[in-house]
Amino acid sequence: MIDIEMNIRIVIGILVLFLIGGAAFSVSAQEKKPEPCPDAQTQFEMNQCAGKAYKAADAELNQVYQKLVAMLDDEEKTQLKNVETTWLKYRDANCEFVADQFKGGSIRPMIHALCLADMTRNRIAEIKNQITERDQ
Repeated sequence: MIDIEMNIRIVIGILVLFLIGGAAFSVSAQEKKPEPCPDAQTQFEMNQCAGKAYKAADAELNQVYQKLVAMLDDEEKTQLKNVETTWLKYRDANCEFVADQFKGGSIRPMIHALCLADMTRNRIAEIKNQITERDQ
């Protein structure tokens, strides 16, 4: 009986450590990612701010895309155009899926725009890496 109680205490202790570790990880992850709209007071303002974040990311994507295009020959340009078209379809479909968790809710436009912005920033990083690799 004592062994069972000790085992239970050990298991509970381990679970508590995992919970504390998970909470600490969650807080540190949140600290690293800045709040996109810290001054927004209403859901409408948050939706507007998220939309602006997406538009800014999209504008930057267009700039880095054009920089990469300028480095390519005709065959590579065609290949990149096909890749980008496929990526855009994936990004849009994925963000629709993510946002549809909140279908009918006032938060949905914000979730959708933040997803678009996040995926677009990731694509910007990918293209910048390709530019860097081609410059070497």
